[in-house]
Amino acid sequence: MVLKAKKKALLPLRQKPGPRIEGQEGVAERCPLPQKEDLNIPPPSVPLGETSLITNAIIKFPLTTESAMMRIEDNNTLIFLMDIKANKHPIKEVVKKLYDINMVMVNMLIQPDGEKRAYIQLPPDYDALDVANKTGII
Repeated sequence: MVLKAKKKALLPLRQKPGPRIEGQEGVAERCPLPQKEDLNIPPPSVPLGETSLITNAIIKFPLTTESAMMRIEDNNTLIFLMDIKANKHPIKEVVKKLYDINMVMVNMLIQPDGEKRAYIQLPPDYDALDVANKTGII
């Protein structure tokens, strides 16, 4: 009995609703929307129509393991470790800009440890081994 009274004393008191005013049933008071000047939003650093390619943020480094070397020799494919948020279109643009090569296709793989790999297949007229030597991968 004492515990019930103690619990009841610690609970917040319920407030009774105030008096009703005619004509305001269920209508909330509307506040004006904030104007653009009030929001203090900084202007965009890149103009809207232009894409910013930050190559160091997209491509981390080329992969130079033994299996990657086999892919370069056998499949004419370069392998890069990428940023996890990068997708195929920026990767194509960055690789074309950095290495001046065309590519047949780009495949993506997210590894279980959270790294993202890009497999860039080159056309037959490009030799991936020559590209790797020229860019310093090998």
